[in-house]
Amino acid sequence: MTWGPYWMFYQCTTCGKKFRQALDDTDIDQLGKCPACKIKGELKAESNNYPSDANDYEIV
Repeated sequence: MTWGPYWMFYQCTTCGKKFRQALDDTDIDQLGKCPACKIKGELKAESNNYPSDANDYEIV
């Protein structure tokens, strides 16, 4: 049985893009980096405390 991916929810401080990454799917060097700016985003939430607007975060 699997519980599914553990999501990390970020928002870019430069462009404002909201994105999420799965810990089991993301290279440690890319974790938290905005897909548009390639700059480390601000951690907003995690799977253990989903944000109310989780669907607004793009999966990368």
